[in-house]
Amino acid sequence: MIKLRDLEYLDAIERHKHFGKAADACNVSQPTLSAQIRKLEEHLGLTLVERHPRNVMLTTAGNALCTQARVVLNSAKEFEATAKTLADPLAGALHIGLIPTLAPYLLPHIMPALSQAMPNVKLYLYEKQTKTLLQDLDNGDMDVLILPWIDDEMKRFERYKLMDEPLVLATPPKHRLSQKETLKLSDLKNDTILTLEDGHCLRDQAMGYCFTAGAEEDTRFKATSLETLRYMVASGSGITLLPKLSIVNQPNSPMISYTTFSEPQPIREIVAVIRSNYPRMEAVRKLVSTIRQTVEKIDIS
Repeated sequence: MIKLRDLEYLDAIERHKHFGKAADACNVSQPTLSAQIRKLEEHLGLTLVERHPRNVMLTTAGNALCTQARVVLNSAKEFEATAKTLADPLAGALHIGLIPTLAPYLLPHIMPALSQAMPNVKLYLYEKQTKTLLQDLDNGDMDVLILPWIDDEMKRFERYKLMDEPLVLATPPKHRLSQKETLKLSDLKNDTILTLEDGHCLRDQAMGYCFTAGAEEDTRFKATSLETLRYMVASGSGITLLPKLSIVNQPNSPMISYTTFSEPQPIREIVAVIRSNYPRMEAVRKLVSTIRQTVEKIDIS
């Protein structure tokens, strides 16, 4: 009889492409995992894994069955989650994913409130880029994502709006735009904008506004983080758009000027995202309402 553990082993091999790493992920020895995969192959009468000296990969049959295995594993996780919800809707583990351009600036505001509102929920936090988080949500490795909404990439999920976060312009103090009290997007025309590297959704959102305004991307440098962008601006290397949360509680600096935009402001819509038919809706509702109440108290207008 096929066991859920066998499906977990197959899934781990597909993810890690290595018996040793897959065994570590499953908290078993490599010989145990390898033996169980061979037993599964014998039971099915199929070769599921191509074995090579330095790595492994699934066969065509292995890939097809791994896709089905993940459906079964997700169903098992939801079965267990439903059972825990029936016992106590606001207890158990909740795995939450956030992106690097949001997590360090939002979490200090919301974590105390979440801990108080959901004392029996163990919150696990993960910081990854958007594409990886969406895959993890699809696979059942995440329960909730907190990130900017991207219409094309996220329409298969359910969303709960948390806030609209404005983007502000960061400039060196002597830049021509630093003297304005407020800006229009059209003020960026013919400027070049420092950006994050590929993979950050903020990069695409910010540049969408900039391209519309007639600005161009500064291709000489692409940053790995908002803090790197901040240092580049402080050094006089250029200007950039930053999310408003990233400058809240920042000490005043003689090296950087922050200027807001008049309406219509460039914004990113921050949402909580879950899979359709996710069973722990009472926990989600509590999470969403607590975050909404908390961010209302932050001055990001």
